[in-house]
Amino acid sequence: MDKYIEEKVKKFEEFVDGRLKPDLVKAIAERDKLFEQQKIFSELKRNIENLEKNSVSSIKTLVNLGSEVYMQAEVPDTRHIFVDVGLGFHVEFTWCEALRYISVREERLAKQIDDYTHLIASIKAQIKLVCEGIRELLQIPVE
Repeated sequence: MDKYIEEKVKKFEEFVDGRLKPDLVKAIAERDKLFEQQKIFSELKRNIENLEKNSVSSIKTLVNLGSEVYMQAEVPDTRHIFVDVGLGFHVEFTWCEALRYISVREERLAKQIDDYTHLIASIKAQIKLVCEGIRELLQIPVE
């Protein structure tokens, strides 16, 4: 095999292994985080709707203190809830305000998930393109 071709193939393989595959892993991990956030907001929305539907004004619940240690808690007024809006900030919302906020967040999360899905598809296409280039350089027949 020609030395020039060997160097080209090596550079292509390094590009795939050193750049494209890590980018792909990172994009998939970021999209998975967004899916998790989407799931949390969906559960919160369902819980608020259940509270509204059943006209629940106070509840007793178990709160996870960490390391699977729980403590019983009583919420005397459920009409106002605190929602984590990011960066460690929690905002007090009424049920209606919380549902509106959740809808906006869900729309934004869906858009971000869609963007990451396109990015993942693009990276996979680039990997396939580089692998096809390697195949052509090595003159391996298409199966």
